[in-house]
Amino acid sequence: MSERLRSSDLALLAQETSRTPMHNATLEIFDPGESGLEYDALIAHIEDRIAFVPRYRQHIRRVPGRLGNPVWVDDPDFDLGYHVRRSALPRPGNSDQLRELVARIMSRRLDPERPLWEAYFVEGVEGGRVALLTKSHQVLVDGISTVDLGQVLLDVDPGPRQVVQEDWRPAAEPSPTALVIEALAEGARNPRTLLGTGLGTAEAALRRVGGLTGRLGAVAGALSNRRAAPDSPFNVDPTEQRRVVLVRTALKDYRRVRRVHGGTVNDVILTTLTGAIRAWLMTRGEPVGAGRKIKALVPMSVMDEELEPTSLGSQVVGHRLSLPVGESSPVVRLHQVSYALKAHSETGRAVAADRIAGVAGFAPTTFHALGSRVAAEESPGVNLVITNVPGPQFPMYLAGAEMVETYPVPPLQPGFGVAVGVTSYDGGVYYGITADRDALPDIDVFGQCVRESLDELVDSASDSRPRAPRGRKK
Repeated sequence: MSERLRSSDLALLAQETSRTPMHNATLEIFDPGESGLEYDALIAHIEDRIAFVPRYRQHIRRVPGRLGNPVWVDDPDFDLGYHVRRSALPRPGNSDQLRELVARIMSRRLDPERPLWEAYFVEGVEGGRVALLTKSHQVLVDGISTVDLGQVLLDVDPGPRQVVQEDWRPAAEPSPTALVIEALAEGARNPRTLLGTGLGTAEAALRRVGGLTGRLGAVAGALSNRRAAPDSPFNVDPTEQRRVVLVRTALKDYRRVRRVHGGTVNDVILTTLTGAIRAWLMTRGEPVGAGRKIKALVPMSVMDEELEPTSLGSQVVGHRLSLPVGESSPVVRLHQVSYALKAHSETGRAVAADRIAGVAGFAPTTFHALGSRVAAEESPGVNLVITNVPGPQFPMYLAGAEMVETYPVPPLQPGFGVAVGVTSYDGGVYYGITADRDALPDIDVFGQCVRESLDELVDSASDSRPRAPRGRKK
């Protein structure tokens, strides 16, 4: 029997337009070294590992008459060369050229008639490096039955691994008649399935209408009795074009601030973003008087007692946080953010950063994808979505090539002109900022403000200051 899409999947598909493609992406930069990582080697590597994510060789088939939710079926014409594409930067291959390429790729929707993912192998990056940009539709990844492709491509050592011997052939694609019969039989066996199909179809239709009228956020806010978010330059309807900003910082700076002032690395990261937003608003002449706050949705992992401790299927829930951009002192901002997040950790279900990063074979891409799904469902009433995922603090490898940088590239939801993703990895903290190209032409300034905000926190944590008692870890 074919696996059906869930109602939440239908809602995501209905929410997607040419202005809001619902794909998550990750940009990874590799030093080939002696590995000989080239396009053909990447194809062979993905061909070996894709067996672990069979959904990546399936596409969506709709049931005639909408008598049941669409189903996942094997793509009879699956072509790995179509999904893994080759590109190159002109000299000098600097970071500005790379992020411009990423922005163009992020602006394009995935082909709905094919498996919903693409990968771009980018040659010509400065320093003899190469980059891999992977983007996957949010309906592909649920963290339990399906993880992100990036989850299975990376290894903890550069040595060769045993190849998965698989002679894959697509299963026969069901005919329209077979899809109808299967849907009717399933509905007869389980009336709740039929009810869920009807509710899912209705919800998808409502979301589509809401997107076209521009009132989806207001309607969702009213139904959930949530107050609308205060006005901010972040809350604009996106166009079809994107800008991408990439910021690399050092994890030791965040740990130094944590050591002196207390809190967690996560607290320091969110405080850095708070200070960056404050400075960026000031460059635009926006008011940042005492008491002004920016409402953020911060997806966080919590324990799922039904899953194994090392499972990737930890639940991800949206935590609403008011960022105190009106506070002028960076230390006071840190304490305010730490206090606001303390309630989340004291629920007893919060997952520690070191535990998340310790999951076997962990790559942050899956958790960023899950966070984006949460944001799509819970973002009304906030100004900004921030996904922050702790990654492994040791090198990871792709077909023998060391990954030296990794940046999340989050999608824009309807009504949002900016999204921020953060990943810590091997001594670095990497920010990926996606913005609408037309609405926020000065988003590069925001990237500079991130660096300056962190510098301000580090300066406040000079070694001459007394150390605060240790609080929560990471």
